[in-house]
Amino acid sequence: MKNKDKNIEKINNHAPKFIGMLGGQLIDFDNDKKACTFEFTISRDFCHSIDIVQGGFVTAMLDAAMSHAIFICDQEIMNVSSLEIKTSYLAATRAGKLRVEGWVIKQSYKTAFMEGRLYNEDGELTATASSVAKLLRAPKK
Repeated sequence: MKNKDKNIEKINNHAPKFIGMLGGQLIDFDNDKKACTFEFTISRDFCHSIDIVQGGFVTAMLDAAMSHAIFICDQEIMNVSSLEIKTSYLAATRAGKLRVEGWVIKQSYKTAFMEGRLYNEDGELTATASSVAKLLRAPKK
């Protein structure tokens, strides 16, 4: 198993419980681009109007991808606290397999600016997000 695959497995094994509840797992990351990609398999349990994913769950998936981009690429970060998240719903996100990408736009010592995109099974962009987060770093030894 390659180093990257081991890191993905480790991250998935320690992911917050809600990611598993949403059928999510990290499938790729790029340290140079400070980006990561998740796949979610959403059941109708998280939907309204038969198969339309409730907006809060859409935002949760986008937030997970954006915040993991920080955790994966900066090992000093212990916690990411959202200060602001803006989600734009471009089309109905329906139950099924979804791909969610998150990346860091700019990062300082205490703050990060991030963006995310959510795609349906057909590769259609259905939602985007931008976020500002406060970063908590591990104490210096």
